[in-house]
Amino acid sequence: MSSSPEWDLVYRPRKLPRYAIAAAVVVLAIHITFGLLLTVEDVGVRNLGGSDQAAIIGIGVLFAAAILLLTRPRLRVGPQGVEVRNLVPTRMFGWDEILGLTYPESGFGAWLLFPSDEHITVLAVQAGDGQRAVEAMARFRELEERYRGSVRPAN
Repeated sequence: MSSSPEWDLVYRPRKLPRYAIAAAVVVLAIHITFGLLLTVEDVGVRNLGGSDQAAIIGIGVLFAAAILLLTRPRLRVGPQGVEVRNLVPTRMFGWDEILGLTYPESGFGAWLLFPSDEHITVLAVQAGDGQRAVEAMARFRELEERYRGSVRPAN
């Protein structure tokens, strides 16, 4: 957890990015290895060539890049509201739009709650981070109480 002048809480998961980087490295290594081991031989219907090797390696690069999207999740909280970045989109919600942040009994990420029983998963706050995630939830609730004040969204 860290903070900046405009954000009181900036939280990123600790374990998820590490696992994502390790998985991306393994996937890329496997594709590079098989791409380089693919020899140019007659295999019956058609010959395999350099373009096939490049395609296998290229597919590995695309898979690894997709896996690395798991290094992006972030939660930021400040006077202007709550910003959630999951894999690609970054969304900002004002304090008057949300009901709070909760952790469901079954699930791997916290939920940002909205009126009408709607929610979005906050990938940054995960059970795998243990006490760090608990502290982030507590800090969120402190900031929510400070900034929300008497503003409550209509149900």
